Amino acid sequence: MSHSVTTVTDRVFAPGHLGDLTRIVPPEMVDAALEAAGGKQQRLRRLPSRVVVYLLLAGALFAGQGWQRVWARLTADFPDPVPRPSGSALTAAFRRVGPGPLRALFTLLAGPGLTRAQQAVRFAGRLVVAIDGTQIAVADTEANRVAFPKPRGGPNGEAGYPMIRLVALVATGTRTIIEAVFGTDTTVT
Repeated sequence: MSHSVTTVTDRVFAPGHLGDLTRIVPPEMVDAALEAAGGKQQRLRRLPSRVVVYLLLAGALFAGQGWQRVWARLTADFPDPVPRPSGSALTAAFRRVGPGPLRALFTLLAGPGLTRAQQAVRFAGRLVVAIDGTQIAVADTEANRVAFPKPRGGPNGEAGYPMIRLVALVATGTRTIIEAVFGTDTTVT
């Protein structure tokens, strides 16, 4: 990730950019999302909230590589080597920031669904949309099993991993995601 102007002094990040991701998602937008969700930090930390948000975004880009390798990619072009945070430090940072800033960032990035009237696909004066969903397997931990129960596997009980359900509403003309919701895969009857 080139053109990084973030510096690390005394093993603490100075305010600035974190490479190529900041071209797509400017730091000011991340800060606005943190402020809107109440995740803005009160003091300077070794893992500032802004860095945690960019780490989560990079983790989505490099899925399956593990947080240590994602961290190495995120900080690869820094002039000075950046110490890798421990797994427990990452877990604590993820909990501290929480999901709210990512939700606020999604809302900011999604922006208005249609920029020109010609892009809209309408029928009977209404916007034509599509709903689609998928399931995402998550780690088989006690906390995940409580929040996201395993699916029923028939008469033999639970099967596989805990699952998260993702459902998105998309404008068909522009393929713009209007709304996305994550939740449990269970159905309430």
